This record gives sequence, structure tokens and C-alpha cells, in this order.
Amino acid sequence: LLFCLLPLISPHSFPQAYNIHVNGVLHCRVRYSQLLGLHEQIKKEYGSNVVPAFPPKKIFTLTPAEVEQRREQLEKYMQAVRQDPLLGASEMFNSFLRKAQQETQQIPTEEVALDICLSNGQKVTVNILTSDQTEDVLDAVATKLDLPDDLVGYFSLFLVREGVDGGLTFVRKLQEFELPYVSITSLRSSEFHILLRKSYWDMAYDGDVMDNRVGLNLLYAQTVSDIERGWILVNKDQHRQLKSLQEKGSKKEFIHLGQTLKYYGYIKFDPCITDFPEKGCQVIVSAGNNELNFHVKLPNEQMKEGSFKVTRMRCWRVTSSVSGADSSKCEVKLELAFEYLMSKDRLQWVTITSQQAIMMSICLQSMVDELMVKKSGGSIKKMLRKRHNGSIHRSDSQQAVKSPPLLDSPDPNREQIVKLSTKLSSVSLRGISASNSANDISGNDFHGNYAFEGIGDDDL
Repeated sequence: LLFCLLPLISPHSFPQAYNIHVNGVLHCRVRYSQLLGLHEQIKKEYGSNVVPAFPPKKIFTLTPAEVEQRREQLEKYMQAVRQDPLLGASEMFNSFLRKAQQETQQIPTEEVALDICLSNGQKVTVNILTSDQTEDVLDAVATKLDLPDDLVGYFSLFLVREGVDGGLTFVRKLQEFELPYVSITSLRSSEFHILLRKSYWDMAYDGDVMDNRVGLNLLYAQTVSDIERGWILVNKDQHRQLKSLQEKGSKKEFIHLGQTLKYYGYIKFDPCITDFPEKGCQVIVSAGNNELNFHVKLPNEQMKEGSFKVTRMRCWRVTSSVSGADSSKCEVKLELAFEYLMSKDRLQWVTITSQQAIMMSICLQSMVDELMVKKSGGSIKKMLRKRHNGSIHRSDSQQAVKSPPLLDSPDPNREQIVKLSTKLSSVSLRGISASNSANDISGNDFHGNYAFEGIGDDDL
């Protein structure tokens, strides 16, 4: 599972209490004694040799320097637990975070109605408990829609923010350690919604979904929505064909035509900043088709487009920095950086500064998961169902591809992050040794030796 926990633990009101930020957002507030209790539970369940070191108790009052040292130690501890494939996926650890989230937001356990949005703007209201976790809510939505159990894993719940202009921002994919009702309620804003959307990338799996009436309707609604938002590019002739199919009610044919269009199945992110090809460039990033697509505005106002294939990424990481004196109102700056094989013998780090950096990382990880399953001849349906049930049980070769530790320092002397080049070389060997993609970014792309597509009518 992707390491999605971003614990930024900082002192709050008194030395023994800390705020834990998950994905850059305040998730819960806990005391040292609670974290110690969790540590003792884990140690009892899994043994002392498995559990990372926990900062010891102090007899005397901590000095400010000692408070900061303990904060750093607790942060490292939470990171280590979450990264461990056994501990991080354990119900013990995730239930601790869920309970802490509910207690922090002071929301009692009771029956409530929760609205889940579909891509076509409709809402599905499910009756749940405030303490129901993400999987419980997803199951409730599937039951309400009459979506078969074997297709539930093809979909996920996403926290999104809808702008006044109708724009849609993907904040994060809801995880197993959070309570959807508490998460959406704590935001106290009507801009935020929980959206049901497919959670796979390879359009070959659309066939599984379209074989079912409900699955077909969900996929059709998503395709229509992505076209209307401009996420999928359509020319005038294609638009006429799509409109004709829509009028006939030919949903499968509509989707099949959509699959041939540029950026089908991509997620588009908000405008952000990149250091490629130059520092400070404005960029719109989209994720799909095993790549991150860039629409870059260069300092000379020129617009360029290119793609970074996941099979050419050696590794990636998400780092954070915190600003603001009050930890409850601090701002977290997030960056996604990946090391990319620009040419046969040249690797280069590319950095994206975006509040959606973790969401981008989640997209990359799920693409890798699909590639590994496909490489091993496994079943995507089984993979998605196992993921939905709590964890992906990978083969020995697949376990070598671990989640990139968020908050990893750019310092090369620190522990390295997930390395994909050796694990995915057999997936796309030619793509790694020499690019065959017309849109793939190579070493000379932004230096005038490669004809990039202009952005005019196709502007995202």
C-alpha cells in the first residue's frame, strides 16, 4: 500500500500533546501517553524485534529543545510504523488513527446520512455510522447502487473540492485510516464533496466494468463529465459523433470512442510550479496512461507539452515544509520529486510544487501496482479486491517495489527511496533504453531538438 501518512507532529498548547497532519491536513491531536499506549499494543501483538524505537519517558519537565527532539523522534516513529508493510497495514494502527480522528473532531458515534457524489452530479445518500471507515462507506454506496461485490474494488472514494467556476480539485483518495464522515464534516465547507470514481488506469479493464449495467452507467457518467470539463480533448468531428451516440443512448459505443481520445482516463491537477525545464515554470500536470503529462508555460510565455513515463522513473518522493507559528493553523508546502531517465546515461530530478503532491504520488503508486500485476500475469480484479479488503498480497518480486517514504530528505546521504528502474525494466525495456513515444520527454526536449505539440485549441 502507498505510504499516505504525512505525520507532522508538533507541540500543541502543552508539551505532551501533538497535532498529526495526514496528507498535509490536520488529522488528529494525540498525547504522548496515547502514542506510548499504541507502541505497547504493537509490541505486545507483533514482538519487540518488529517495532521501531520509541522515544523514552522523561522524569523531569522537558526543555524546549527536548520537546523538539521528542517531536522529531515521534515523527520518525510514526513514519517507520506506517512504512512497515506489516504494521502500517495493521488494523491496530489504522483503528488508532480513526479513533483519534473522531475524538479530536468530537463527533460521537451515531447514525447519519452521508451524500456521495457521482460524476454526473447526482448524489447517493447512504445511512452509515459516523465511525464507519472508508471501506464501510464504499460498500454502503455499492449496495445502494446495486454494484456487484466483485466490481467494488474498481472504484474508490475521493475527497474533492468544487470551485465557483465548476472546476474540480482532487484533494486526496480516502484511506483506510480515516472516517469519511468525520473527514468531510471537519472541513466545514460546502465546497468539499466525496466523489465515487474508478480507481484503475488501464482502459483494458473497462470491459470488466461495462459488462455490468451499474458499472457501465458509472463509467459512462465519468467519461461524459471528463469531456465536459475539458479533461478529455475532443475535436469538432469527434464531438458530433459523441453527441450522436449520446442521443441514441449508445453508452458502450460512447465509451469506446472516448477511449480513443487524448487524455481519456486521466486525472487533471490544479496549476502548480515545476523546475523543469527551468525553475519557476507554471505547469498543469495530468496523470494517466502510466505517465505524468506536463503542459508547461516557459518564462518566455511559450507553451510546451511532454510526458514523463512511470517506467522511466527511477524513484520518487514527497517532501514537506511547514510555515506558521500556530501548529493548528500551519501551512504545509508539498513537493513531489522524481528521478527520471532523460536519456540512456542521464538521470535528472524533476520537482513539482503542489498541494496535490501526495495525490500525484498515489497515482504513480497505483500505476506501478497495475504494471507489476500485469507483468506477473496476475488478475487486476483480484488485486483490486484485495486492495479493497485492506492490503495487496504481492509476490516476492512485487514486494521489492515499496512505497516512497514521504518526507524523505533531498539529502543524498539519507536512506534512498523506492527505485523503479530495476523492477520495471522488463515491463518496458525499450522505453527505458530509448524512448519510442512521440510525447515522451527526453534529454533534449526543451532545448529545441524536439518538436513539442503546440497548445492552442488543445489547451487543457
